[in-house]
Amino acid sequence: MGSLQKFIGLISALALGGLAQAAPPNGKELFLKPFPGTNGRSCATCHVLEEETVLTPQHVEALWAQSPTDPLFNRLDADDPSAAILTYSHLKKGLVRVTLPVPANMDVIDAAGNVITPANRKISVWRGVPSVRDTAILGPYQYDGREASLQSQAQSAILSHSEGSLVSPEELDAIAIAERDDFTSDRARFVSNLFDWGVPLAFIPDPERFMWLTPQEQRGRDVYTTACEGCHGGSTKNRIVNRAVHDAAFLALKPNGTVIFTVDPQKGPVLQRVPRPNDEFLNVGFTFLSYLGQVGQLPMYNSDVQLPRYRFRFYTDGTRQHAVTELPPVPVTVSGDPLDPRSALDSNGFPIVGPNGAPQLFTTDPGRALITGDPADFEAFDIPSLRGVAKTAPYFHDNSNATLVDVVNTYSRLILPFLPDMHLPAVHPPEDAQGFPESLTPAQKQDLLAFLNRL
Repeated sequence: MGSLQKFIGLISALALGGLAQAAPPNGKELFLKPFPGTNGRSCATCHVLEEETVLTPQHVEALWAQSPTDPLFNRLDADDPSAAILTYSHLKKGLVRVTLPVPANMDVIDAAGNVITPANRKISVWRGVPSVRDTAILGPYQYDGREASLQSQAQSAILSHSEGSLVSPEELDAIAIAERDDFTSDRARFVSNLFDWGVPLAFIPDPERFMWLTPQEQRGRDVYTTACEGCHGGSTKNRIVNRAVHDAAFLALKPNGTVIFTVDPQKGPVLQRVPRPNDEFLNVGFTFLSYLGQVGQLPMYNSDVQLPRYRFRFYTDGTRQHAVTELPPVPVTVSGDPLDPRSALDSNGFPIVGPNGAPQLFTTDPGRALITGDPADFEAFDIPSLRGVAKTAPYFHDNSNATLVDVVNTYSRLILPFLPDMHLPAVHPPEDAQGFPESLTPAQKQDLLAFLNRL
């Protein structure tokens, strides 16, 4: 009997041991710990759990003061990685360096049109760190949508930001599962559960329509419906539901990069649009505003750090023999000063402007175009969800707005007035010293902020 018990115990031990070895990796632990062979960075190094899984300037400054040898302060994200003494002004704005290949049908060019594409055909841009919360109901991932899955996003980050190597599919799956289980609210989890049960997103109700709100938040929701929902609609708060607004941002271009106008007998010159019904990315001018900050025309949160200055030539294909267009186009202004906001007119009396409708010397980030090679995607980015937005400052792909108040002001003064399909002209008096007329009243902005703080 004793021998039989020993035999049964041995079999049980082997079985339990086999089960232990077969247990899947713990995604939360993998998120927190650096993989072997990396530079010491983990997912949580930049997606800081205590900061809503983003990288805030406050966190970077505090960590720099306490532990300047932390893996976050790697040469990769220094202002100048080749400098003898490394500085981290960009990182202290919450920005990390993102290095991407130039598509085969594109070249980097200088102001005179000379090709200056680096030998390795890679360029870098500075971008904020997006939150990984609510990723179960979002996607594709990254601001330019270059990652189709959470697994590919994690592997790319391990290779680039952590300077590691390939990891197992099981480990990537575990990280993805952990990220998919991280939500900004029970409302977001509710949407995710319905989606997992097979309910199409178009039929999932918007839970914010049923939650209790204060009178001010109710008014804010009304402002949201009018001013925000067109691009931040649906139960995920990142679906474009006003296609007219979306399509208005995609314009037909001449070979020199200037936009094409047609003549409407009633309205006069009209920008020629190129509808993109299957496209979910959008250029509403965020990068152009950063450009204005870089040339001293508009104060932005990122104005005091130097962002890249690029121009691009697009070709028909990877042979790069037949050019399609150059972006941004060479500025043509009334005075000849490239910073003069008054565009010159062509022989038909139409403004000589590029995709942003104004003279522009360079772009600080070509956005989605660097992934697709399509000039129509120039400076276009993914539409982020606004769930939890009050906790993820600073804002936009390059952290150009420091606070949510800044974001609402930017939309009221510099975005909404230039989107005619929103029907929100700047008819309200300026509220600040800059003197920009507003699409929203001070009361509407306060109401909207109250609602955004509840999302």
